[in-house]
Amino acid sequence: MTIAVAMSGGVDSSTAAALLAENNSIAESTGARPPRAPLVGLTMQLWNQRRLPALQGLAESSATRGHASGRCCSLDDVYDARAVARFLGIPYYVVNLEDRFEADVVRPFVEGYVAGETPIPCSLCNTQVKFTEFYRSAQALGAERIATGHYARVRRDSATGRYKLLGAVDRARDQSYFLFGLGQEELSRTIFPLGELHKDEVRALARERKLPVADKPDSQEICFVSSGSYRDFINAYLAEQGGKRAGAPGEVISTEGKVLAEHSGLHNYTVGQRKGLGYAGGEPLYVIELDRDRNRVVVGRNEELLRKRCRVRQVNWIRVAAEGERIEAAVRIRNKHVPAPARVESLANAEAIVEFAEPQRAITPGQAAVFYDGDEVVGGGWISQVQ
Repeated sequence: MTIAVAMSGGVDSSTAAALLAENNSIAESTGARPPRAPLVGLTMQLWNQRRLPALQGLAESSATRGHASGRCCSLDDVYDARAVARFLGIPYYVVNLEDRFEADVVRPFVEGYVAGETPIPCSLCNTQVKFTEFYRSAQALGAERIATGHYARVRRDSATGRYKLLGAVDRARDQSYFLFGLGQEELSRTIFPLGELHKDEVRALARERKLPVADKPDSQEICFVSSGSYRDFINAYLAEQGGKRAGAPGEVISTEGKVLAEHSGLHNYTVGQRKGLGYAGGEPLYVIELDRDRNRVVVGRNEELLRKRCRVRQVNWIRVAAEGERIEAAVRIRNKHVPAPARVESLANAEAIVEFAEPQRAITPGQAAVFYDGDEVVGGGWISQVQ
């Protein structure tokens, strides 16, 4: 059985490859260690960092201000991944998935912000690219399994035969929130070698093995936004696509309907935002809602951000839930959000209603709502409406 490991050139994926190469931490869902398998390294070329020239100066300025310097898909990253593969003595290939990445990740990211949502490109990338197109490329090289440096775990339930997605042991690094879209097929063929480790242990393992990237800084969260500003990226991308504008100016209004200021386009604002509203009042105001139909930014007091219900679309149930079934779960509405007790009702057309036991702050359309039962990811989907 050949395993293809996704190598980004960072310390996490490189350490995952090293552990697999020496058969030191491969664990099947049953907990048993399989015989050592042939290993091949693959780097996904997802985005050309030189494509939007207007951003190059901004990216350099961002680096000098101390922003994260690591960027996926840079030439340095490919060089680092190749160096690690050579160090480990495994075959290495680069797979160009730029067209698919743009269609399924970058374009929806831009369109979501223009529409007044706050999308999560990492979840789209994992579901649409890393565990689909990447696996097809791995198959072409004769691989039956894939491995990544994600902090998450997979286990097989011997009673049901289904695979479970679990959070990582390192709660601070847990990436299960971004993986809610994986189905049984993807989970059955995926290995997460770092799921039982903490980040400091991964760094130590990389240094012990003298990996060339052992002390490389972590990359920024949105890998293709090299300048550190998603607003700059959206403007540059739309300009490249034919000179389109990101959004027309409109009104900033209070929840009582009073016009307070003018906004510069909905894509410049997110629910919960406080600064940059163009209005200085007697008390702090926050973005409560982005009204796409009227092109308005609605602002109000902090307590007005609290909501108890939301509607979720494109729900993926990892644990089977029948239409109309209601389950008790802990629901996470942002990556850093502490999962909160809620009741989730499964609806037709892959939708669900989430009702929290206590109001939650800044439930945001475009973000993911992920359902947990302890460490297990039960399912998740995209927040479409806040009620």
